[in-house]
Amino acid sequence: MNRRQEVIVCSAVVMLAAFAVSMLSTRGKVAAAQQKSSAAAAPAQSAVEHGRYIVENVGMCEECHTPRDANGNLDESRRLQGAQIWIMPVHPMTNWAMNAPPLAGFGGFTDEQGAAILEKGVGPNGEPIRPPMHIYHMTHADAQAVIAYLHSLPSAYPQ
Repeated sequence: MNRRQEVIVCSAVVMLAAFAVSMLSTRGKVAAAQQKSSAAAAPAQSAVEHGRYIVENVGMCEECHTPRDANGNLDESRRLQGAQIWIMPVHPMTNWAMNAPPLAGFGGFTDEQGAAILEKGVGPNGEPIRPPMHIYHMTHADAQAVIAYLHSLPSAYPQ
């Protein structure tokens, strides 16, 4: 292959690579635009899913707010229906909560009370929430997502 043919082949490879990059870039922009438009079309669903993620994977709310069976396993038939607290403090504490309230359906609290609990650690009575409940200091958006998810759950599960 002479020099001229090498230059032509090299130029063709470079042009083909540039075309491929251009196509991939355009495809990524189209996919991002489609994701953005579908996210705008269903914000409530994404908030509920975000709330589910926080409840199940970050806060792990089931650990205290779901009753346990005789073997100590979570009773999924009564998920987030409230339960007796199964853990005890190492040293006696007068403010230790003995029960975790039901969360499914979010019937026991207003949205404002829920936001105060999740964002500031302040209970419906205006006092700090009691241990073993964690104070999360969530953002308002995260607290609203958790509340949306809890509202989406049935307040009573079939037995």
